[in-house]
Amino acid sequence: MPGKVQQRMHINLTSPFIVEMWVIIFLVEFVKGSLLVALLPVYMENMLGLSVTVVGFAFALQYLGDNLFRSPSGWIMERIGYRWTMTGALLLILVALGMIIYAKDAVSLSAACLILGIGTSPLWPCVMTGVTELAGSTKSGSSGAAMGAVEMASLAGTGIGPITVNFMMDHGGQSYRMVFLFLLFCAAAVVAVALLLPKRIGHNTPHVVRDSSSEGDAVERKPLGPLGSLKRTLQQVRTSLKVSRLLYPALFLQAFAIGLMTPVVTLFARTELHVTPNQFSLLLIAGGGITVLTLIPAGRLVDRIGTTVFLNIGFLLAAFSLALFSQVRWLPLAFCAVALVGVSYALILPAWNAFLAKQVPKGERGTVWGLFLTLQGSGMVVGPVLSGKLWDTVGHGVPFLASAFVMLLLFVLHLLIVHRTKLKLSAN
Repeated sequence: MPGKVQQRMHINLTSPFIVEMWVIIFLVEFVKGSLLVALLPVYMENMLGLSVTVVGFAFALQYLGDNLFRSPSGWIMERIGYRWTMTGALLLILVALGMIIYAKDAVSLSAACLILGIGTSPLWPCVMTGVTELAGSTKSGSSGAAMGAVEMASLAGTGIGPITVNFMMDHGGQSYRMVFLFLLFCAAAVVAVALLLPKRIGHNTPHVVRDSSSEGDAVERKPLGPLGSLKRTLQQVRTSLKVSRLLYPALFLQAFAIGLMTPVVTLFARTELHVTPNQFSLLLIAGGGITVLTLIPAGRLVDRIGTTVFLNIGFLLAAFSLALFSQVRWLPLAFCAVALVGVSYALILPAWNAFLAKQVPKGERGTVWGLFLTLQGSGMVVGPVLSGKLWDTVGHGVPFLASAFVMLLLFVLHLLIVHRTKLKLSAN
């Protein structure tokens, strides 16, 4: 059996682990997107009478909890495995939803949002670590198609969630409790799926569960206290993580570029393009729909061709299309620009994640992925703040021009990282 697995060229996208994580990602992003985009802003302002400032603060706590706990959750996952890390964390989403339903003030709602963020924090470290381990068990070691599949699940959940909630609100007589109960059911379903995850993924097959005491373990770990285990982890990460220093600013900038345009897309469409709600929905479909539909094909091509070509083309195309979008005022041309942005991100997302997967050492994969994702996520914290300042003080198209400039900078950083990597390989 192990020999057959080694002959497979790529990750099987229908393997139990990939399917289970696909469902978990979709449902988590469905619940989170429903809450943050469609439900909570209206509920907190209209039903509880809270100010927009309080709403923004609560949402910031959600993202802070998600971002800060990614590295610790990756470290925990290395110790107790996928199943119990994800199950324990996802139970916190149920707790957060229960708190939101009965919350009557800003403090309790803010606490619920923080718990919600902590509950979602292990999601991407576990996904990226699992896909990286599965890629390591294949002959090619490629992960582009699998990365495209999980990104597709994320984008689909984020988009379908708010649409579903808005439909329920329009046809359910403004019944918030019914919507909250529906989201509680979705969160309970996520926990049930998490219980199906393996504890660990075997070295020789992507479906074999291995315990820490199995013969396949590469490292025999002596029992240590929490502090000693943490010190050993940090030492192992320092010695095994041999990446270009340019990768760290690139991680920040990749999410920073998205954070610059995310808060002002809706405002730009309404104030500059003067679109109707239906036209804005079509704009989102033109961008997000194209991205979702082309992620898996792009990921498969990444596995065949490599990440370099896709990232170079993707960064340049994103820079051009974002700059174009910032200047257009004619709606058909805006649709073209948004479609090009969608294509560029379909090229970037699976290639970028596959590129990062190659930088992750075999030891402490969960911890390193948590570190990478924390650095990357910090860009989403800073980006919206600067975006609002640029919008108010400089001009409405400036955030998109700034995002385009960041994409050009990422193009240059990527070229330098690849060049330095080739020099190191030739020297060795």
